[in-house]
Amino acid sequence: MTVVGCNKCIKFMLFFFNFVFWLAGAVILGVALWLRHDNQTSSLLMQQFEGQQAPNTFYTSVYILIAVGAVMMIVGFLGCYGAIQESQCLLGTFFFLLVCLFACEVAAGIWGFSNRDTISKEMINFYDAAYIKSVDVIDSSSKTAAIKVLEVFHETLDCCGKGDDSPLFKQVAVALCPKKTQDDALLKPQSCHLKLKDLFSEKLCLIGLAALVVAVIMIFEMIFTMVLCCAIRNATPVY
Repeated sequence: MTVVGCNKCIKFMLFFFNFVFWLAGAVILGVALWLRHDNQTSSLLMQQFEGQQAPNTFYTSVYILIAVGAVMMIVGFLGCYGAIQESQCLLGTFFFLLVCLFACEVAAGIWGFSNRDTISKEMINFYDAAYIKSVDVIDSSSKTAAIKVLEVFHETLDCCGKGDDSPLFKQVAVALCPKKTQDDALLKPQSCHLKLKDLFSEKLCLIGLAALVVAVIMIFEMIFTMVLCCAIRNATPVY
């Protein structure tokens, strides 16, 4: 027996929210893939210095986003199908998965907020290690590798140095810093520390905004799912 009246309206609203949820999963998956293959971050995170890879904490977050986006698309499809079929079993399964996803999102949000500066700090430490080696007075293969790492950072971020550069670094800055036009040469180069903080703060804000929108949608979906399940149960005749 199908639901009628206001419950039928809730049924189609749940279908609509599930469709939006499915679209949100597709958007998150697309954004995560873009973050994974973004030229700016990829060129920095693929660097190696003295046998150590650049910190990949950022990529760990991106891989989690890819998994979340894929799961959201599956769960969204399940919710749409369950709403149209008015199946208590499917809607119950959907509600359970939704609660699990919401709990994981809250936990990930708390972890992300408490470690929001970790990614930029790790990259700054990696940059500083190469920076210190690049001003070494003794020529070595490590110094050559450090200079190459700094050149990638400087060209990618359009920056140079830490902002409080030593006299030794200023002597080699002409070779390491991005080439400037005559007008730009009069301007003080921007600190790579600030550029790294801005780069990853911008990316994390984008992730946080997407998570907030999804959380609001999930709350509405859980409410509508419970209401629709109760309506289906009440509308089903008992023999």
